[in-house]
Amino acid sequence: MPALQIVTVTGNPRPDSRTHLLARTLGAALAGVLPGAAVSDIDLAELGPRVLDQADAAAAAAVKEVLGADVLVLASPTYKATYSGLLKAFLDRLGTGSLAGKTAVPVLLGGAPNHQLAVDVHFTPLLLELGASVPARGLFVLESDVPGFAAAAAGWAAEHAPALAAARAAR
Repeated sequence: MPALQIVTVTGNPRPDSRTHLLARTLGAALAGVLPGAAVSDIDLAELGPRVLDQADAAAAAAVKEVLGADVLVLASPTYKATYSGLLKAFLDRLGTGSLAGKTAVPVLLGGAPNHQLAVDVHFTPLLLELGASVPARGLFVLESDVPGFAAAAAGWAAEHAPALAAARAAR
């Protein structure tokens, strides 16, 4: 099998946000436990409203990168108990089923634990609609837990690597 390609996608409208840090950290942790994995990164804040322009070359390149991934780590801040509009606008560029054969890991960053179900109730169904496999529950990270997230990400990656690898092997 060719090298496993992990692509992180961050849907926070602020560039280089804490959400972006979470995505990069989890992507690196997964690369550390999935043999031969390479990681690339898309921060949608750099595209901003261009995600709405179907003719924008940078947004089209980001879509192409997502479609070339084996594993997607998609991260967003929690807005109104769900993911950001920027991430949704980007994912709207993808057709239904276009993520078939991809494994996705949804991640939400939130300020209060009462939104923790949003990752599985709202975010995962969107990824499933797009055809992705989501073999493990998504991650909900409290803002107060961001400083210690590297250790949590390493543990999560080690625990879920077999499910992520099995999802890839099943394709």
